[in-house]
Amino acid sequence: MTQFLPPNLLALFAPRDPIPYLPPLEKLPHEKHHNQPYCGIAPYIREFEDPRDAPPPTRAETREERMERKRREKIERRQQEVETELKMWDPHNDPNAQGDAFKTLFVARVNYDTTESKLRREFEVYGPIKRIHMVYSKRSGKPRGYAFIEYEHERDMHSAYKHADGKKIDGRRVLVDVERGRTVKGWRPRRLGGGLGGTRRGGADVNIRHSGRDDTSRYDERDRDRDRERERRERSRERDKERERRRSRSRDRRRRSRSRDKEERRRSRERSKDKDRDRKRRSSRSRERARRERERKEELRSGGGGGDMAEPSEAGDAPPDDGPPGELGPDGPDGPEEKGRDRDRERRRSHRSERERRRDRDRERDREHKRGERGGERGREEARGGAGGGGQDNGLEGLGGDGRDMYMESEGGDGYLAPENGYLMEAAPE
Repeated sequence: MTQFLPPNLLALFAPRDPIPYLPPLEKLPHEKHHNQPYCGIAPYIREFEDPRDAPPPTRAETREERMERKRREKIERRQQEVETELKMWDPHNDPNAQGDAFKTLFVARVNYDTTESKLRREFEVYGPIKRIHMVYSKRSGKPRGYAFIEYEHERDMHSAYKHADGKKIDGRRVLVDVERGRTVKGWRPRRLGGGLGGTRRGGADVNIRHSGRDDTSRYDERDRDRDRERERRERSRERDKERERRRSRSRDRRRRSRSRDKEERRRSRERSKDKDRDRKRRSSRSRERARRERERKEELRSGGGGGDMAEPSEAGDAPPDDGPPGELGPDGPDGPEEKGRDRDRERRRSHRSERERRRDRDRERDREHKRGERGGERGREEARGGAGGGGQDNGLEGLGGDGRDMYMESEGGDGYLAPENGYLMEAAPE
């Protein structure tokens, strides 16, 4: 197959030239012969350092220890700076603190965009102002957010101190206080560890959120009031939770009680339905038994002579002798009771199915046929009795013709009396 390939493809399957053998340049590592064999470190043990001359190991500083060390160093440096500044700080010899200290008002928390003219317009409503000194940063030249306002009269300063505290200027509420540097002995500014308020007492557990011109005792009272209010809210919250839990338990109890009541009502309805069903079943059974009894009696009556004589009673009474055979008594087919029975029978027949109607028609046809046969036999018997005179003694002389007719007519019934071997046979028990 390869002979049909072009030369360029055949060249791809051609074998290459064998690799030429070149002698190695040097011996392999396992072929080299070492002059000195390998040995252990035992000859060099004497060169090691004596453990007694070794310096003790140095312990490295952890991150937490380093941060704590830096914090202590910073606090120490700040304390040294504060001590140095306290030695140099003298408010009475300050060149910027001029004028009467008892007429000067201290205004803090001033907006950085508020100008001196704006402050003058806001505080001139309490009285004429003599001088306003706004404090600026020495390094950046930006305002520090507080100023000193000197009034011409001390009463105007007191009026501003009483009414201007918390006044909103350029969107910020300012804090107004008297100048304490030259009026209060031993006073130190905030930058030297003094000042009012509790925002820089220590940690978050002792500091307060807002500072003011009130003394520290009032701040402590405010903290106590805040703690009491917080405890009161917590107690109220706990009471609300407990009340909600009790309400929930009460709702659950009511829900369970309603469920039990509903289940009890359902069971009572089921029991009443079962009782009604049993009562209806018993009543239907009793009606069915009565209907069957009536039908059986009607069949016996209809099969006993077509209404010539009444059905014997359950006590064994003899049928009434109201006249010769063939005459209709008061309860015959033309009587009111017989008419009512016929109406009931017709009503029942109208509600039966076609199958039952067909069966009833067949039964009526059989009854008519039996009546015809019994009528023919009765005629032959009467003719035989009249022709033979006394006839054969079968033990029925005392019964007369009516008794013989009754026995002959009742042969087609379920339970009947028949003369056999000269004895009267009783009806079979139902």
